[in-house]
Amino acid sequence: MASFFNSKAIVGYAENAIRRVPGLQDIHRMASLLLAERTPSNGRVLVVGAGGGMELTCFAQSFPHWSFDGIDPSAEMLSLARTTLGPLAKRVQLHQGYIEAAPKGPFDAACCLLTLHFTNEAERYRTLREIHARLKPGGAFVAAHYSISEDSAQRELWLSRCAAFAIASGVDPMPAKATAALLAKQLPILAPEQDEALMQKAGFSDIDTFYIGLGFRGWVGYA
Repeated sequence: MASFFNSKAIVGYAENAIRRVPGLQDIHRMASLLLAERTPSNGRVLVVGAGGGMELTCFAQSFPHWSFDGIDPSAEMLSLARTTLGPLAKRVQLHQGYIEAAPKGPFDAACCLLTLHFTNEAERYRTLREIHARLKPGGAFVAAHYSISEDSAQRELWLSRCAAFAIASGVDPMPAKATAALLAKQLPILAPEQDEALMQKAGFSDIDTFYIGLGFRGWVGYA
């Protein structure tokens, strides 16, 4: 896995992400629509794991009167987000750090895409709890990340399918397969039922799955 704290390693981040995550740009569009169901036209939205700026750009283009706070621990990824946003950056406040560095809000909505799978169970619960605490009552929250059965054979199978998707999308076979093997060893992936239980424990209700793409899964819930 490329380091998000290395400016050279994140070159081509957006293209690489699109090749590896099935329907990534559609995830961004779906997320924006789900957030918009309960977010006013002048809403304030928190984006956790905002480095790169892909979802921020989609949201800002789709809803021209929303304002945003984006949080990410990597200065390099935040720099990439500023570049990706271009003129849209004037509606975005970017903050370096983890969830505790985010403003207290209250926010109308929040999202966390392709980020929580880097956290272990305790860190994930803490992050979800802190996001919930920053949302207005009833505010929408969208999350999407790797979420695969605990069964080792199933996990290996689905990660191999993710690698096959990346290869079919133009990623070199050797790096794609090497990444899948590394993910299986190092990434603290949880099962879907564990992810949903943590969201409930953190205070979210009416949790629904809106996306399944090979080893990735996405949910919407409400504060």
